[in-house]
Amino acid sequence: MEPVRPLTDFPPSMWGDRFLPFSLDNSQLEELAKAMEEPKEQLRRLIIYQTINSTKKLSLIYYVYRLGLSYHFMEDIDGQLDKLFKELNLQDYHEADLYTISILFHVFRSHGYKLPSDVFKKFKDCSSGAFKEDMITNVKATLNFYECTQLRIRGESILDEAFVFTEAQLKSVENTLEGNLAQQVKHALKTPFQRGHTMVEAKLYFLNYQEECSTYDSLLNLAKVHIKWWKDMNFDVIALYARNRVTELYVWVLALFLEPYYSHSRIITSKVIVFLSLLDDTYDAYATIEEMRLITHAINRWEISAMGQLPEFFKPFYEIILKEYDGFKKQIPQKGRVNLVEASKHALQEQVRSYHQEAEWRHIGYVPSFEEYMKNGLISSSYDLLSKTALVGMGKIVTEHGFAWHKSHPKILTASETISRLHDDAKTFEYERERGMTATEIDAYMKTFGVSENVAVNEIMKKVENAWEDINEGCLKPREVPMDLISPIVNLARMTDVAYRYDDGYTFPEKTFKEYITLLFLD
Repeated sequence: MEPVRPLTDFPPSMWGDRFLPFSLDNSQLEELAKAMEEPKEQLRRLIIYQTINSTKKLSLIYYVYRLGLSYHFMEDIDGQLDKLFKELNLQDYHEADLYTISILFHVFRSHGYKLPSDVFKKFKDCSSGAFKEDMITNVKATLNFYECTQLRIRGESILDEAFVFTEAQLKSVENTLEGNLAQQVKHALKTPFQRGHTMVEAKLYFLNYQEECSTYDSLLNLAKVHIKWWKDMNFDVIALYARNRVTELYVWVLALFLEPYYSHSRIITSKVIVFLSLLDDTYDAYATIEEMRLITHAINRWEISAMGQLPEFFKPFYEIILKEYDGFKKQIPQKGRVNLVEASKHALQEQVRSYHQEAEWRHIGYVPSFEEYMKNGLISSSYDLLSKTALVGMGKIVTEHGFAWHKSHPKILTASETISRLHDDAKTFEYERERGMTATEIDAYMKTFGVSENVAVNEIMKKVENAWEDINEGCLKPREVPMDLISPIVNLARMTDVAYRYDDGYTFPEKTFKEYITLLFLD
């Protein structure tokens, strides 16, 4: 007799089998790569050109960064910024306008240099302490200032105030603007650059900011070819075993790495994130508690002989997981290297245990304390597993030291997990309750602190903002490891914001993911 299951009626995929016939034309990719060489070399010469003044050079680096081209020139850009930062005299910018100061701040902060936020003090009224109202006459400057506020760290009250001020000013003029400026403001208010999908942000910047970048022909030429290259290479691998959100999951993984040379890492992480989604649905919406106990035990054993104890529906999936991880080991050189595949496997086992813990709470109707919920919830957020898996295909840059740093669970990783767990739950708890979930984070917070639902949601979102400030701080120099090891952690947090800024964008992808998939792969 078939057991009674907690089935959930998930919306079907919007894409069906639309992407299944995809084929990769390597010769076309090679042509595009060749077409990039000349404008790339022209742009490199501009970046290192000594006679360009610092303001123009910072603007150029800003455009390169926003267009997603920085990885082509990282050594050149780092060398130029090191020199400019050491030679920087803020007195030289005493007469500079808000637009120029915002570019200065954004470039240095986004590349890890802790330029003080006091550079914006001169835009406040001395008597009232408020920002000067005449700032709003230059919408582009206000928009750039707004983007700078997204890079604030804890204790930067001037940027906290600036965020509230610039957001209000931009919203007040949003419906009066036209053309590209209207699109720029609308998108920034919807998704600030710091919290967006890196590839999507680059393409939108190309579409909406061509006037700003038009000074440099080589910049626009490189960006045009580069975007065409992305479009042709993005679906080089679709995970082999897909549920009805495989396309959305692939977009999630694309956010982790902008750089083409981390393709192997994207391939591996794409497979693991599909495993995750299927496991999540198994524990949340299909398996009985008895079946979950058997599944958890088998995944902890990690032996093909454990298949005999599993429910029939899970046996093929269990075999796939073991075979794929065995394949990862064969693909990745192990001699003299950190065993990252084993680390990913252990993280997957821990992930399953966290899903099981939530299921046991649900089974007995137990609402944990907020502390208890978060201890398990940081694991079930999946970001420790995904960030560890992302390291697997990255190559020699992942040293013993780099892996030890990740394994120490640095503050920036905790912040990314916190954003994932809290932001996700704050936007999905009502839907979860409808499905019979009793142990949501909102319920745990209300129980622990004796507050109303609205207060709980507001406090949770404050914790999310605090975590973003920790992420911004974790990207500043001096860093313990290369930025390439930090970027996947930051980009996972960005994808949480993309998916859950307004609602449960993963379960109901019509709003955000549909737009992103259309922009990246169909338009």
